[in-house]
Amino acid sequence: MELKITKIGNSLGVILPKEVAGHLKVDKGDSLWLNESPSGYTLTPYDPEFSVQMDAARAIMKKRRNVLRELAK
Repeated sequence: MELKITKIGNSLGVILPKEVAGHLKVDKGDSLWLNESPSGYTLTPYDPEFSVQMDAARAIMKKRRNVLRELAK
């Protein structure tokens, strides 16, 4: 799908068609992340840094399961 770049104030922007916003499950005010990939760029509603943090948290939770259980009491 071709998107046109338009001027918005002093910046440039892209208007997402309703179908694209629906596919991404985003609405006005939501954030999108533009990630560089080997094939170009990808646009995603998910924060890649959060994913890295969650992977680290899962590893700690798995390794320290008993400690977390005691702290939850």
